[in-house]
Amino acid sequence: MNRSLKKDWQIERRNVLMSQTNIERLLSSETSMLHTEDNEYNPFSWYKRMRETSPVYLDPHQEIWNVFLYDDVKRVISDKDYFSSKRDDPQLLSRTVLSADPPDHTRLRSLVNKAFTPRMVADWEPRIQAIADDLLEQVSGQPMIELVEHFSSPLPVMVIAELLGIPSSDRKQFKEWSNSIVIESSSQEELSYAINKRNRAISELLEYFDSVIEEKRKDLKEDIISVLIQATENEGKLVKEELLAFCIILLVAGNETTTNLISNAVYTFMENKTIWEKVKQNADLVPNVIEEVLRYRSPVRALTRKVKAETTIGGHVLKPNHTVIAWIGSANRDEKKFSHSEDFDFSRDPNPHLAFGNGIHFCLGAPLARLEAKIALTRLINSYSDISFQEGYKIDPIRSPFIYGLKSLPILVN
Repeated sequence: MNRSLKKDWQIERRNVLMSQTNIERLLSSETSMLHTEDNEYNPFSWYKRMRETSPVYLDPHQEIWNVFLYDDVKRVISDKDYFSSKRDDPQLLSRTVLSADPPDHTRLRSLVNKAFTPRMVADWEPRIQAIADDLLEQVSGQPMIELVEHFSSPLPVMVIAELLGIPSSDRKQFKEWSNSIVIESSSQEELSYAINKRNRAISELLEYFDSVIEEKRKDLKEDIISVLIQATENEGKLVKEELLAFCIILLVAGNETTTNLISNAVYTFMENKTIWEKVKQNADLVPNVIEEVLRYRSPVRALTRKVKAETTIGGHVLKPNHTVIAWIGSANRDEKKFSHSEDFDFSRDPNPHLAFGNGIHFCLGAPLARLEAKIALTRLINSYSDISFQEGYKIDPIRSPFIYGLKSLPILVN
């Protein structure tokens, strides 16, 4: 494996982890409500207070801006003329569509789009249904299931593994790698350990996918990696490092977001049994419920951008190279955009949430995530007459300023 490639990942993870520490300081210093695990999963009062008192906020300890209103968040994540997705250094993450600006983004997006055509996504529906059914069959008859462990986590990992053309039997290892890469809260004392753990996972993933790519060159199939290898060889648009980066990003982003979407939906069902009862009576409501879950409990809390050219937001002047954190979780609760924004209303129409981003960086896998969530929730609805919280359940949130979801969710079923 290319040593410089590994070094790029190590530098990138250290930079991102350092940025996370600064973000966490903002959260802890600006509000005490995030000190408990319960409030970690319910940051909405803090979002509301920031929208009302500091909708455009500069962290006094460093040049990091935070925006909380819908229009401001939408502009920051979509206005490519003033806000950049690129990293400070030409590292591996900058070689993906997530962290590239035009014209590189245009080239990368046009190529990876070949692997996510509507037809390809639709063709996978029977297989996703089979995976969901098999997972539920494995826990059939049990009075309690650990939703994340038994269902919402393995489902998208298995789907992504098969899409990539790699053994789904390795899903536990994939999830461990993914969990190590997704940044969770760490104290300054734990920073070195966290960096080493993530670097090790990234190095192992690089070696794994490097081997997979070489094997597939000898025996091309119908999977995503094979499609991209052929496009690369035919058009010369995607270099080896970009293909490696895309595989890793797809593995992580493709399962973390969908896992949390499913888990957040089920938590919402149990929190408000009226919703569960209505979808039990009419499963055709599931797509609308999914869209409202995406707004109400967005799996992505925030995205970051760099200021490219001096601009003004909310009367504040943002200078080039400043970092901006766009709080999607807050934008999706903005009262100026969504009436009764704190209420869960699956009849909301239109529902222009920003859960999948906006503009040129709108999530490539959004149709797949929606399809997986629809199948997963429909299968749950058809399998159980009722679901409820386990007695004494304590919220077990993912400790991350960027990812919103639950590490575990034991549920009673019958």
